[in-house]
Amino acid sequence: MGGEVDLYEPVHGSAPDIAGKGIANPLGAIASAAMLLRLSAGMDHAAADLEAAIRQVLDDGYRTADLAGPGEHVVSTSEMGDLVEQSFVGMLDRRFSYHAV
Repeated sequence: MGGEVDLYEPVHGSAPDIAGKGIANPLGAIASAAMLLRLSAGMDHAAADLEAAIRQVLDDGYRTADLAGPGEHVVSTSEMGDLVEQSFVGMLDRRFSYHAV
């Protein structure tokens, strides 16, 4: 951010020791996409919806192994991404649906 080319990435590194094991937390990368939507694409509503989708999944008790505590449901990297996607798509569907009254 701030140069000729905007760059959005989580700052936690690549974690090659856990690559391919399905235990990495994808939320930093997903939140980086929300920053891209807001700051480069000017899509404030979509960015807010994506951030809300992340919060919703966490509020529902889903965690990757690195964040899980008692009573929370542990999911894999891809499952976490799928849950955020489902929540995000649901929000977009509600925002852009036309309902007959």
